[in-house]
Order: sequence, then structure tokens, then C-alpha cells
Amino acid sequence: MSLESVRAFFAEKAPDIDVLVSSQSSATVALAAEAFGVEPARIAKTLSLRVGERVILIVAAGNARMDNKKVKALFGGKPKMLGLDEVADITGHEVGGVCPFGLKAPLPVYCDVSLKAFDIVVPAAGSTHSAVKITPDRMAELTSAEWVDVCEIAK
Repeated sequence: MSLESVRAFFAEKAPDIDVLVSSQSSATVALAAEAFGVEPARIAKTLSLRVGERVILIVAAGNARMDNKKVKALFGGKPKMLGLDEVADITGHEVGGVCPFGLKAPLPVYCDVSLKAFDIVVPAAGSTHSAVKITPDRMAELTSAEWVDVCEIAK
């Protein structure tokens, strides 16, 4: 269902973007980089968080780490990753395939500035074997995302 909701999202909003499907798992940054032939930093990972009563998605470069202090300062509360059982219920996507496209219900999406280091990034596309290749600005535009600075590049 999730892969189909992402395909429907792109068919409606950006028919020029193809959803890519790999025979190998892309459930982690390392696996996705291997499956889609890019360096790990280009994988745009989606973090599903609860801050107070709100659920938000933050999309960041594959080599970025969320800075809890920055998230707390920006969103006014301590961030907590959604539990495994909550992720699919809330986003409509399984863990390893979470992305800001084709969501079960609208959620606020934030793109971390770490993505701006790349011309093309590779976020998941709703399943543990799918992704899209897209510019960071186009991803932000299609998902009505706000740009934020809440991550640090892992050393």
C-alpha cells in the first residue's frame, strides 16, 4: 500500500519522477546507498518524531545526526523517535521506507540544510526496496517542507 501511495503521489504531483525499485533491501542508509548506487550521505533519511503532542518528519542527509538541543530549541520540546508500531500507523510507511511522500495523513515535513550539499538526493519511496532521485529543493517544494538546521554532520 505504501509504495502505491508514493507512486500515486508522484503520478499526481511530479509525473517526471520515477519511483525506483531495487531487488535488494534499502532499509538502512548503507543498504540504500548500495542498492541505488550513491554514497551514503546522499540518502535522504526521514526521521519520524514526536515533540510534545505533535508528530513531525525531518528529512536529513544520510551522514547527518539529529541534534536534540537544536530540535528542542526550534520545536519547543524534547524530540522522541516514534515507536516501531507507531510509524506505519501514523505515516502509512513501514520502517525502512518512511519518506515525506504519499503519507497516510498530512504531517509537517522539515528538510534539514544538510541536504543542500547535494544536487540530487535519494529518499525512500514508501517501502524497504524503493526510492526516488530528486533535488532537495524539489523535494521540499513537493512536500511543502520548511528548511531547518537541526542536524550535525557525523564525523
